[in-house]
Amino acid sequence: MSTLDSAELLATLYDDGDITEVIRPAAIIPEDEARAILAELALADVDNGGRWRARPALWSRYDRGWPRPGDPGNAVLVGTIQAAYGTPTRHEITIYRATVTQAGATQGWTVELLCDDALRAGGLTLATCPRAELAPPPKPFRF
Repeated sequence: MSTLDSAELLATLYDDGDITEVIRPAAIIPEDEARAILAELALADVDNGGRWRARPALWSRYDRGWPRPGDPGNAVLVGTIQAAYGTPTRHEITIYRATVTQAGATQGWTVELLCDDALRAGGLTLATCPRAELAPPPKPFRF
């Protein structure tokens, strides 16, 4: 029997197999594309037999629709996209983090494929989506 050091033990306890990527620089969905994407996500809602459950801060992708509204049944969460509405301007959406679950990775999903699936209705992919401008960090404070 082998012994685990504390780092290995913590990794074993907290590693659920999810793959999370911070989108840097953040992807900015312009107003017209944002409207098209939100409309498509609403039409593809899991409560309507679709595979998405889009809420203002979190878009969740499932492998199948839900059998009844509010009841996921055997549907498996594939991944999530974290978004902020109304930023950087009023009608734009910023995507800043995406996660593919272990079940999603087993099914062949990647962060890029997950984002592309959501962005498709706006004619965008993660690679073609406009990006936030990163400002240089402030100068260090000195006395």
